[in-house]
Amino acid sequence: MQKKNWGEKMQDNKQTMGQIEEEIKKFRKLLETYLETADGEHIKELINCMDSGWSLDEAQHDKLIDMFVNYNDKLYRDAVSDAYNRRYYEDELKEKKINAGVALLDLDDFKLYNDTYGHSAGDMVLYTVVDVIRKNIRKSDKLIRFGGDEFLLVMPDIDEDTFTNKLDTIQERVHSERIHGYSNLRLSISAGGVMCIGETIGAAVERADKLMYQAKVNKNRVITEREAEDGSSVIDKQKILIADDSEMNRMLLAEMLNEEFEIVEAENGQECLKKLQKYGKEISVVLLDIMMPVMDGFEVLTYMNKSRWIEDIPVIMISSEESVTYIRRAFEFGASDYIKRPFDGKVVYQRVFNTIKLYAKQRRLISIVSDQIHEKEKSNQMMVQLLSQIVEFRNGESGQHVLHIQTLTELLLDRLVQKTDKYELSSDECYLISTASAVHDIGKIAIDEKILNKPGKLTKEEFEIMKKHTLIGAEMIGKMEQFKEEPLMQTAYEICRWHHERYDGHGYPDGLKGDDIPIGAQIVALSDVYDALVSERVYKSAYTHEEAMKMILNGECGAFQPILLECLQDIQDDILEKIHYK
Repeated sequence: MQKKNWGEKMQDNKQTMGQIEEEIKKFRKLLETYLETADGEHIKELINCMDSGWSLDEAQHDKLIDMFVNYNDKLYRDAVSDAYNRRYYEDELKEKKINAGVALLDLDDFKLYNDTYGHSAGDMVLYTVVDVIRKNIRKSDKLIRFGGDEFLLVMPDIDEDTFTNKLDTIQERVHSERIHGYSNLRLSISAGGVMCIGETIGAAVERADKLMYQAKVNKNRVITEREAEDGSSVIDKQKILIADDSEMNRMLLAEMLNEEFEIVEAENGQECLKKLQKYGKEISVVLLDIMMPVMDGFEVLTYMNKSRWIEDIPVIMISSEESVTYIRRAFEFGASDYIKRPFDGKVVYQRVFNTIKLYAKQRRLISIVSDQIHEKEKSNQMMVQLLSQIVEFRNGESGQHVLHIQTLTELLLDRLVQKTDKYELSSDECYLISTASAVHDIGKIAIDEKILNKPGKLTKEEFEIMKKHTLIGAEMIGKMEQFKEEPLMQTAYEICRWHHERYDGHGYPDGLKGDDIPIGAQIVALSDVYDALVSERVYKSAYTHEEAMKMILNGECGAFQPILLECLQDIQDDILEKIHYK
């Protein structure tokens, strides 16, 4: 083939560049048309134009059309909930004037759930709430994720009664939903709804926002503008206690806050304490002056700390004092904030609102964590008792033995803690001992049933085998390497191995003496002996409570720590009340 000379190559390049310029002009013209109309037909024309000059296979062609046609939809969708996003509201809705029902819906405690249970749980909450809302609105309605935990609902051409009913239905159905795998998580929304007539959606949103925050006072509530105006929806305002000896200052603060809050006033520290005693946790925040007659602000804080009110009722100090010493002292005494006079209305309102909101979230978090701990403890108890029931089943004994031992252990621990601080047992340690008591005989799972359920007295050889259950149980627990550092496992090991030791050293398996025996094992040992005596066994009839007490106190069942014997005597009435032996 004859090679092209330099001139021919230049001519070919000019032709190619000319074609490219023509294609760019066509592309630009079609793109401008698209930007004006944004419909699918122009997009297809654009792609077909590109197709004629560029090499696109069928799959690439369809993919490119889809990319352009659905571009706006993807641009305006929230990635997590698939509702419209805030950008859609700003670009397409905010300045529109349409007749519509407009509502702002807040997911109560969403951030708290997100932080407590993790983002996967938070995402599940969003999916669930959005799904409920969508099932109860029309195709023409718009659902926008307005913020992290807020949704905007715009319902065009809807009458007020239907709009209100829709919001109530959504609120009820969200509250009835459950999140799989998170039994403690309770969904609710707080919503404010208004009718938008002859105004922009943005203006209606501002009004709905105020109603939503009123609804959030009690949570799980819907407040519409009509209800707020005619008083059919009673709004429980949060109480604020203003303690200041200046009537003028109290009046100014009340004027700034009384639209959103119920105001309670006190003219000195002593009166402030009386109001706190009267209303208790109904007070959402105290605005407290420092310099007051009868009792000053620091004295009030001292009393609130002593009575532990400060843990539940936040205090914002208000004063004209600018001394760093005063400010530091206020915070050291537990004040949440410090506002200097003269007052700025918006600043005061916002700081009061933020403080109340912070304390409310803190209380809710404590409640959630407490529920989680309770559920975890309940699950632990169930698993421990299930394992213990298996042992008791092989032993031919009633499953009540495990429950009796736990109850007796708890009663003895409570009395021991009251009677002496010798062992310095914390509430957590007491809980571990009572929980671990349920597995005291777990080693019996490896003992022959013929020995366990023998109706008569064991031979010496059989008794030696029986005694091994203490070592077997301890070994079983000791082999759980992944949990060996856990306090519960360590306590369970001690109880399994040494609950047959005696205070005088005549027990087994190691012949420990006195307080060389862990106190948990000593308490379970005494509980075990008492329950064995008053319960019927295959080898004996049940003794009465009086007979059992006499045998234990006389040393017929081995020696026990004297102070524990005193505790046993002290709790006799509680035993008979809480454990109903046949």
